[in-house]
Amino acid sequence: MEKMLAAMMGGTVVSLEVFFLTLLFSLPLGLVITAGHMSKIAVVRIPVRIFMLIVRGTPLILQLIFIYFAPYYIFKLSYNRFTAAIIAFSINYACYFAEIYRGGIEAIPKGQYEASFVLGFTKAQTFFRIILPQVIKTIIPATGNEVITLVKDTALAQTIGVAELFRVAQTASSREFSTTPIFVAGVFYLIMNWAVTVGFDKLEKKLSYYR
Repeated sequence: MEKMLAAMMGGTVVSLEVFFLTLLFSLPLGLVITAGHMSKIAVVRIPVRIFMLIVRGTPLILQLIFIYFAPYYIFKLSYNRFTAAIIAFSINYACYFAEIYRGGIEAIPKGQYEASFVLGFTKAQTFFRIILPQVIKTIIPATGNEVITLVKDTALAQTIGVAELFRVAQTASSREFSTTPIFVAGVFYLIMNWAVTVGFDKLEKKLSYYR
């Protein structure tokens, strides 16, 4: 039992690494994709929208396989499984975060843009000082849902052989002919999602002064 728990803790560490690195890259990348999606320049906007359609319209498991194997068959390049998982997760979640950002930005009344222009703010000042803080408050619930989904989706990294929590649990379950490791893995995921939920609840309360 102790050996199983030690192995699952190691798998949990890998899952957490996938989780945090995905957020680190996907959150800012999503903002860049949002800018492209909302661009008035067609040569920028159209490719970005097609890219988002492809990413959001295909399974993450397929994207993991493609990103891991395609570079080798196309360019004869290879990299480790963990790197491929981070790239696939980051691109996938960036596209979903981009739609959340876009919804938050479009929810801001146009009058606020006009008022900031009258007050002499530049476009950059308007966005970062006036619009973005309100957008963050607006998108917290939707972002929280995506982050919770990400915790569970880390299990898909096993598709390309990353030894995360669920893969370790499956291996232990097969070795011991018991479903206990799978149950324990479920508890681990529940605890991680509980922590995420508490964190977002506190963040939402902290930003409640915008109400």
